[in-house]
Amino acid sequence: MADLKMIDQLDASGKRVVMRVDFNVPVKDGVVTDDTRIKAALPTIKHLLEQGARLVLMSHRGRPSGEGFEEEFSLRPAALRLSELLGSPVVFATDVVGPDAQAKAASLKDGQVLLIENLRFDKREKKNDPAFCEELAKLGEVYVNDAFGTAHRAHASTAGLANLLPAYAGYLMANEVSTLTGMLDQPKRPFVAILGGSKVSDKIQVIDALMDKADTLIIGGGMCFTFLLAQGKKVGTSLKEEDWVERAGEMIKRAAEKDVKLLLPVDVVVADKFAEDANTKTVTVDEIPDDMMGLDIGPESQKLFHDKIVDSKTVVWNGPMGVFEVPEFAAGTKAVAQGLVDATAAGAFTIVGGGDSASAVRNLGFPEDGFSHISTGGGASLEFLEGKELPGLKVLE
Repeated sequence: MADLKMIDQLDASGKRVVMRVDFNVPVKDGVVTDDTRIKAALPTIKHLLEQGARLVLMSHRGRPSGEGFEEEFSLRPAALRLSELLGSPVVFATDVVGPDAQAKAASLKDGQVLLIENLRFDKREKKNDPAFCEELAKLGEVYVNDAFGTAHRAHASTAGLANLLPAYAGYLMANEVSTLTGMLDQPKRPFVAILGGSKVSDKIQVIDALMDKADTLIIGGGMCFTFLLAQGKKVGTSLKEEDWVERAGEMIKRAAEKDVKLLLPVDVVVADKFAEDANTKTVTVDEIPDDMMGLDIGPESQKLFHDKIVDSKTVVWNGPMGVFEVPEFAAGTKAVAQGLVDATAAGAFTIVGGGDSASAVRNLGFPEDGFSHISTGGGASLEFLEGKELPGLKVLE
């Protein structure tokens, strides 16, 4: 594991601490609809406040243009929700590094919290602009990063700022790193990795990396059709990446050579169009009609995957099995999630690898304590599993 400089080594009493959090939360009608990411930062926030820190929080939300304030991406609703969770007021700055943020940061008292407006309202954030880093650094004396979900980005608030102030990792960051590292370095066996989502090209490196670690690789979601093509099957109008078919074939061969079991669906739910009122049926992977598309794994595959997951001791899952947002195509993702819950209950160590998988377990009503760990980082988790160096971690070592 990366040896991170931890906030336990920091005496934050009376200090202004600039802390990067991940408050990239969904909002509807000015109210946060899922506060998981805000709650995930609470242990670090509370620890610093109990020490008497003057806390300046910063985050991005959504994908604004970078040309200034955009109401739909404001962090104000996150400030209101954090205030409710802490049971004390959270000061909110209406700009990022402008006069309001500077004045409010300067007037903070021990144990008070300020949240500045969305970092990405300033296009210099994503460019890791040195001048912008300097302006952020003026808001505090110490830097803490607790935003694992953005650790794979070399932005001003995740990388550049750490070079200007004494830098430390928060508890969420450290927990993510130690959990994922432990799973990769010393997994209890059998170790099963489940990969879904739409594209093989997005997951090729993580499949490569896990091929050296896992006993079984389960592949579902839209990406399975490229693998089925590589096996010489017809996939109708299903999502496929023709230019990745050869590479998928190589991976099937490599898995066999390494004695890694590569499980693909044996049946799929197909539809004549991508819509809730589509005509659907279940077919084996050898019978996909030319004019239909696969949108979920079928019941035989659900049972096959579920049983393999339950028989394992370590499980990591990244990517849904189908278009889970549409009820007709959610059963495959549900079956995999249930497999992880059942495996956890039987003593296995289970990780939901952030992103769409984390959304799926919440949207489908699974309890968070049904899994050993739900990662807060989608892209960051993937890159960590690939073995890549994450800029936001490197600066905290």
